Amino acid sequence: MLVNAPVTDVHIHSAEVRLQGTAQPFFLHTSPEYAMKRLLAAGSGDVYQICRVVRGLERGSLHNAEFTLVEWYRLGYSIEQLMAEVAALVCQVVGERTTEYCTYRDAFVRELHVDPLVASLPELQTAALGGGVDAASCHELDRDQLLDLLMGTIVGPRLGIGRLTFIHRYPASQAALARLDPNDSRTALRFELYADGIELANGFHELASAADQRARFEGDRELRKKLGLPVYAIDENLLSALEHGLPDCSGVALGFDRLAMLATGARQIDEVLAFPIERA
Repeated sequence: MLVNAPVTDVHIHSAEVRLQGTAQPFFLHTSPEYAMKRLLAAGSGDVYQICRVVRGLERGSLHNAEFTLVEWYRLGYSIEQLMAEVAALVCQVVGERTTEYCTYRDAFVRELHVDPLVASLPELQTAALGGGVDAASCHELDRDQLLDLLMGTIVGPRLGIGRLTFIHRYPASQAALARLDPNDSRTALRFELYADGIELANGFHELASAADQRARFEGDRELRKKLGLPVYAIDENLLSALEHGLPDCSGVALGFDRLAMLATGARQIDEVLAFPIERA
């Protein structure tokens, strides 16, 4: 669980750990992704892990600082193949459900009547205001922050009602560690799974270019600095693995606790945890 460098994502907050006898800080991993990609680059082949992860500043009906991820990578898989495998696993746990596949763009057009790939900032602000978002908040956020807000507060909660809904082809600006779509560079080969309005999984056709990944990390660091968030060193071990050669693969992280909620009908994540953070 201990790693040398945290993720750069501005939405994910890493817990720092000081070990007696060591000068450098370590961090509790927020996902096993970087380590698993190093294994893939070393020739592991298909690989999976079920593990505890820790994220700071996350607490609520669907969030606990410590939770369980099921994460796996498939060599030679497209995101379409991986989405089908995720759907099969979820249905095995919760029972058969209709599965819907919808692009990020189509979900926004359907729910908000706005095209997220071309809409102007004022158009996104109008959509947010129409959805009940506070006016002051709307005008403090940039374009990507508004898209995240709209997905998290309006679009997402309407998805997967009585079914499984995969949202794919996220905007390129939200590619994270995913490749861009060769058929439309405005979008990334990334997907998320929603069920009953809850996000269950996040997957990518994995970016293999060390140079492109470094540029994205540096962009994250600049945004962190702008937002007044801690700015940490980039994980050079991961970039070295990418330079060595990451095989063509797709990977996904599935929130096990949220899956347990879906299977049991729980409304709060605390209902499926033995010891939430307050009783840790």
